[in-house]
Amino acid sequence: MFKFHGLTGGSSFHPFEAEIVMKSKILSVLFLLSIFAGISINSAWAAELTIYTYDSFNSEWGPGPVVFKRFEEQCACKLKVVSPGDSGTVLNRVILEKANPKADILLGLNNSELEKSFSYDLWEPYRSPLLEKVPAELLVDKNNRVTPFDYGFIAFVYDSQKLKNPPNSLQDLLDPKYKRKIVIENPKTSSPGLSMLHWTISVYGEDGYLDYWKKLKPNLLSVTDGWSAAYGMFTKGEVPIVLSYVTSPAYHLEYEKTERYQAAVFQEGHYRQIEFAGILKGTKRSKRAQEFIDFMLSEKFQNVIPLTNWMFPVVQ
Repeated sequence: MFKFHGLTGGSSFHPFEAEIVMKSKILSVLFLLSIFAGISINSAWAAELTIYTYDSFNSEWGPGPVVFKRFEEQCACKLKVVSPGDSGTVLNRVILEKANPKADILLGLNNSELEKSFSYDLWEPYRSPLLEKVPAELLVDKNNRVTPFDYGFIAFVYDSQKLKNPPNSLQDLLDPKYKRKIVIENPKTSSPGLSMLHWTISVYGEDGYLDYWKKLKPNLLSVTDGWSAAYGMFTKGEVPIVLSYVTSPAYHLEYEKTERYQAAVFQEGHYRQIEFAGILKGTKRSKRAQEFIDFMLSEKFQNVIPLTNWMFPVVQ
């Protein structure tokens, strides 16, 4: 921050001193004008759009570093990206900051978390003209508070070198042979964890899902706060089964050239998870935020999703 101080002088001085002082004042004014001109020129770049997203989206191997850079180049603006944890943690932070919002956009909310976000009235509605390209079954919010950007299906991924007969149903996961061999994510802080909770409610009903979780507990080695921690335990060999996505094995095939890790196919089917972004109420940068939502549905964003976020893009 610049601090400018007033000029002071004595009560009398020589005539030639007056000329020097006048020239100094003129030069000072010209210098200050040049500084302010620089600020004016660069103000558009200095104005930031703040985006909250989950940690794996903005990791070095996630889509964040690619898509955020592309948007900055397109808009000639600067993004500030904050990744405090998994999606549940991000949502909770936005709720806590509602009275004094720090972010303009939340990117990475999933369909299991929508009702919670709606109950807190967090969103500034916006309907992108590019939504016409998105399949109707993915447009679950008719009030346009949030916009979908990808989707996938949760699954239990297993290490085929350690498990020759993987589970093929939720019920199979209760088998004592899997005692302390499963890692899942916390439904309170993680999107796949919350999706699994909804999956069990769908299969066992409101009256039976709690009993299922009680029976599952002995087989859980750990319940992590987020997906990254759980999948890290899995790839380090600490546990042979992890709650993840049906597309997770494709990552290992693409980058590690191995089919060692497989998604177990369950008889009940798999819970679909849709991810959304939305403009947060209270933003002072609505126009720029709308530009980002439009960009999110463009090819520059959508074509990055499959091989970085390992989900399906909403625009094919």
